[in-house]
Amino acid sequence: MTLWFQLGKLVTVLLLLVLLHGDVQADRSQHSPGAAKFVSIVLGAAGGLREDNLTAYLLAPFGDARFIALDAGTLLAGIKIAKNLGSFDDIQVPPESSLSLEGRVLQEHIKAYAISHAHLDHISGLILNSTDDTPKSILGLDPTIDILRDHVFNWQVWPNFGNEGREPHLRKYTYVRLQLAQAYPVPGTAMTIEPFVLSHAQGYAATAFLIQAAGFYVLYCGDTGPDAVEPSTHLHALWTRIAPLIQAKRLRAIFLEVSFPSERPDHLLFGHLTPRWMRQELGRLAQIVNPATPTAALQGLTVVVTHIKPSLTTGSSPEERIAHQLHELNDLGVHFVFAQQGKRLAF
Repeated sequence: MTLWFQLGKLVTVLLLLVLLHGDVQADRSQHSPGAAKFVSIVLGAAGGLREDNLTAYLLAPFGDARFIALDAGTLLAGIKIAKNLGSFDDIQVPPESSLSLEGRVLQEHIKAYAISHAHLDHISGLILNSTDDTPKSILGLDPTIDILRDHVFNWQVWPNFGNEGREPHLRKYTYVRLQLAQAYPVPGTAMTIEPFVLSHAQGYAATAFLIQAAGFYVLYCGDTGPDAVEPSTHLHALWTRIAPLIQAKRLRAIFLEVSFPSERPDHLLFGHLTPRWMRQELGRLAQIVNPATPTAALQGLTVVVTHIKPSLTTGSSPEERIAHQLHELNDLGVHFVFAQQGKRLAF
């Protein structure tokens, strides 16, 4: 009995290691035909507490180093970790340049920022690095841009590096106010971006971004609660929009948050998902994609798990509990990848 128990425990640990550290590669499933189409570098993965590891993801077409930053909770600290892990080995600093590799990535390879909402864990890196950044666009829905303009870049919290709001305007950043149901070219890149509203607790508007390059797509979701808890129909509308892309095998990955383990009560979610709620929302997506056989609809689809909130308590970590719970609930056959700071993902 003891031997079998130990073997079972070992298998569980190995499984969690694979779930937590497995990289996304091409040719993994029916949803990843042929070579990878996108590359993402995780600058920050956590949903709070760690001021040096907050939500931020670089995304570019595979083979391209012109990135959009999807949120910007952590920038320079994440770039340094990614450099040390070799995630920027394809970027060279010209001999005549006085920039470090970190400086070159920040100033020259991040072409624009798409901000899902203006909570500090999604914008702190943008604020603190703005003094040494280069002119760029900040893309977002009106509520997000308004908060940045009125409550951040306002000459009280921080100098006004924007092109709106309290004068003088330093105009390092140009606000691009995205409208729903419209796709926009991302300045300086080969990508387009389309925004969708998400509900992040009591009607606070966050954003999902659908990014396209060469006919393939990635869906990045900012913070969101489940439709049944918020309550809203925002996720249902989003699933309806991307279902044809999944059917056509054009959607390469979904970035979706899971902030807490499943034992978290609904009234304390504050506009976030748990493994149980993620499974329910993915089940609703599967039903739209293939009503006849929903359990086969998302087989092999890459879902990058983001925004896990660290804990100050002892015992198993939230990452371990969430990984185990997602594995136990994964009757849809999706390919879960846990975002790890500094890692380079290809899909």
